Amino acid sequence: MKGKRYSEEFKREAVKQVTERGYSVSEVAKRLGTTTHSLYIWLKKYDEPNPRQADKADLAAENARLKADLKRMTEERDILKKAAAYFASDHE
Repeated sequence: MKGKRYSEEFKREAVKQVTERGYSVSEVAKRLGTTTHSLYIWLKKYDEPNPRQADKADLAAENARLKADLKRMTEERDILKKAAAYFASDHE
């Protein structure tokens, strides 16, 4: 026994309801009369990766790295300031 056949357009619209409109997979599957399993397969096939999300992750990683570098350099600067002040004072 074969299951129901759905058009490509139907599948893409179902995927959009989950990805763009924020509905849950189970809710969309129930409303459209399909299975959650099928909808997950369609999501894998038709959902286009969002380049903005990848960019956000890259930016967040770079931001964390830069904050760590800034902290380290600030500490190094403070140490050098103290050393310069020590050697500049008259310690005879």
